[in-house]
Amino acid sequence: MVTNESWQLFVQNGRHNHKVAVYNHGHAQAARLSEEQLHQTEQFRKSHVPPRNILRFFREQDVGCAVSTHKIYNVVAKIKRNQMQERNTVEEVLCLSAERGYTVFHRNREKSNVLSDIVVAHPTSIAMIRTWSYILIMDTTYTMPLLEAVGMTPTGKNFTVATAFMYNE
Repeated sequence: MVTNESWQLFVQNGRHNHKVAVYNHGHAQAARLSEEQLHQTEQFRKSHVPPRNILRFFREQDVGCAVSTHKIYNVVAKIKRNQMQERNTVEEVLCLSAERGYTVFHRNREKSNVLSDIVVAHPTSIAMIRTWSYILIMDTTYTMPLLEAVGMTPTGKNFTVATAFMYNE
């Protein structure tokens, strides 16, 4: 018996009063992906299939009905982290930029393999500056050697054309 100022607890029988559940829906162990499902998820990820569609696939196959949406997102995030660990930060930026269709120019320092300058531009920004190339504003910010190129539409709206990180001004 446990006694507190306002509560009392009496244990009359310390055994379970029901049988162990056969269906473990909602339990962490039941929501785990099998090795085959992990492999399929990785293949889907390489094909750029969104996690919601991966989950829908497993539910339609009736092999992963206990798999939750957050579990699929966690597995996809883990796959991304593993891929990133194989590359350093600069390699990751260059790889992701190329993978997503960005135009990237980079330059290394002489006598070393150290990145000194990198310019990144989105495909839509390039199309816009080709259409409206009348005004282009370029400015470095603060003391950091960051150069931003901004264009302007005929209606007076600004858009970023490219961003450059430079070794020095």
